[in-house]
Amino acid sequence: MSYLALGDSYTIGESVPEAGRWPLQLARTLRAEGIPLADPHIIAVTGWTTDELSAAIDAAEPLGTYGFVSLLVGVNNQYRGRDVDDYREQFAALLQRAIGFAGGRADRVLVLSIPDWGVTPFAAQSGRDPARIARELDAYNDAAARVCAAHGVAFVDITAVSRARGAEADMLAEDGLHPSAAMYTEWTQLALPVARQRLSLSGPGGMPGN
Repeated sequence: MSYLALGDSYTIGESVPEAGRWPLQLARTLRAEGIPLADPHIIAVTGWTTDELSAAIDAAEPLGTYGFVSLLVGVNNQYRGRDVDDYREQFAALLQRAIGFAGGRADRVLVLSIPDWGVTPFAAQSGRDPARIARELDAYNDAAARVCAAHGVAFVDITAVSRARGAEADMLAEDGLHPSAAMYTEWTQLALPVARQRLSLSGPGGMPGN
């Protein structure tokens, strides 16, 4: 079953080996459980905002149809000080595209919340206000969760674990900002039961084989 992973640095796994990226960890873990999910085709670059991801999708098309699609994007919108209403509109458009890539099956799309980078050493050294970062990310995530609920798409909260453990040295890459493979494992464990449940359900004609 093919897999398309859409996002930014958190999906491409900035500063971690390819095998440590959470989409690859998720696919590998599901395969070990007998769910035949291929390693993902990833469209993600560090620094991308929602509109930049959308433009990259335009450039990559035609992409075809996938058995499973994940989406995690928005941190760079917040970092650049963009309005949450703009994020909501652009995220909704991206989600619609993700559903389209999943053959119109919202139950085969998985969204992860935006982690809180405000707890990291990088944030502390940059002089940014961690409380403000948290508030803004909460607003972004609330907007995304509501859009997902309206479309029947699973929304997995990884923000809580990013706040609880995101300042730990072994949960960070060397840059003091991006997650390590160990943190991505935490995210994978949160996404796993949702992905397992969605992919274990056969739809019309059974599980997609492409």
